Amino acid sequence: MTTIHVDVVSAEASIFEGKAEFVVLPGESGELGIYPQHTPLITRIRPGAVRIKVAGQAEEEFVFVAGGILEVQPNRVTVLADTAIRGRDLDEAKANEARKAAEEALSNRKGEIDYAKAQAELAEAIAQIQALRKYRSRK
Repeated sequence: MTTIHVDVVSAEASIFEGKAEFVVLPGESGELGIYPQHTPLITRIRPGAVRIKVAGQAEEEFVFVAGGILEVQPNRVTVLADTAIRGRDLDEAKANEARKAAEEALSNRKGEIDYAKAQAELAEAIAQIQALRKYRSRK
């Protein structure tokens, strides 16, 4: 079985490092599937779920990323995430609170807010909720 080395890191920590059969993640232009011997690639990634089929394991590793950069080499995949959270560590209540706060900020036209920042926070919260639901449905 051919494998590819995968590193998922954020500013805070290394989230995953190991051999995998394939990786699926949200690229800037859509979902990307990366297998061993993939053509070299560098692209931005959107907030969403990274699924890693670990070599020799039945279950996939699941990581939520809040955007970042993907670098693919024929035998290595590196995900440099703005924020990365292991699937088992996702908190739905916290994500829902973040979504509500961002929605309120967008609807409050009286205050001085950064609309681009509020929209990005809303997109990230929604992506995190969707990733959590996808993670739970796989269990």
